[in-house]
Amino acid sequence: MIEISKKKPFFPVSKGLSAYLQNYQRNCVLPVSYEDLLRYTDAFPVLDKKGKDTLWNSVIYSQDMTQELDKALTTVYALLKTDGDISVMEHLHVDRIDFCVFGNSHPFRIKIINNYNDNYDYFYVKKADASRIYGLELEHLLSPNRISFLVHKNTLIEEHIAGIPGDAFIQNYLQRPEMNRVRIAKEFVKFNERCFIRLLGDMRAYNYVVDITPDFDNEQYRVRAIDFDQQSYEGKHRMYLPQFFKENNPIVELCLKYVNKETAKQYQHEERTLIGRRLVSARYRVKDLIDVMRKDTISSPEKTYQLKHELAEYHKNNEFLKCKTMGDVVRIQLKVALLK
Repeated sequence: MIEISKKKPFFPVSKGLSAYLQNYQRNCVLPVSYEDLLRYTDAFPVLDKKGKDTLWNSVIYSQDMTQELDKALTTVYALLKTDGDISVMEHLHVDRIDFCVFGNSHPFRIKIINNYNDNYDYFYVKKADASRIYGLELEHLLSPNRISFLVHKNTLIEEHIAGIPGDAFIQNYLQRPEMNRVRIAKEFVKFNERCFIRLLGDMRAYNYVVDITPDFDNEQYRVRAIDFDQQSYEGKHRMYLPQFFKENNPIVELCLKYVNKETAKQYQHEERTLIGRRLVSARYRVKDLIDVMRKDTISSPEKTYQLKHELAEYHKNNEFLKCKTMGDVVRIQLKVALLK
């Protein structure tokens, strides 16, 4: 069984990473910080439709602070969605602020609601962590998905990624007769490959979502990571392969049933080809990011040493042994994996 570090430390945003974020319009002045949201006066558990504790608490603030936060957080939403055009946000207000007591990051989830039609959206306020930011940016550049996020000092703002949580999908959807199991298996093989190529770890079922899109003759599925806390942090290479987490076993069994070895290689090759094309189209931005990452600290020397040796053995390539940082390891991993 894979063991994950109990408490991953937060890595500060370096000057180099801050300059990168500024250059690519990820950095802006925010009217509210993560620390501001910690000043709540009371909290109560958020329960799901079945009355089960979701591990989120809805938090309450003083009346004066509630008014301040409503204005500040709708402004943040405008910055995230419309580059700060407040005129289109006047009909919005903050409906609820939730605080997660589970995991490392302890995020705040902000629910924004439309006064006209009660439509709603979410975004998250978290402590800025360098490894998480690298994970978000690599996802934006190399995956099929685009992600909006903003950083200011010690605060990170992330958009909500819609989809069915992986654990709920496995429990409530996977056995439905109308599900196209072959397409689900294909997408998981490709998701597994995406995570390994860019070294995104800890993709247990509750750290990704499944997006179901109706097609003219059936359904298409897209697995999307939603937690980027474990970007290039752990030392075991299996940490970056979702297939080895026991929580994903039902989908792994599906893959074993519907995907043979030759077909799996085809899907992996397809995914590497697509990532390679994205890398070429954004090569200067990717280079800028990796250059900053190579000078940064986002893991321990022990874990870096372990990972570079495991990947050298896995790929039969001693170029990994020259790596000094996790940024170096990511660079060589992209080079070696995509050359295949």
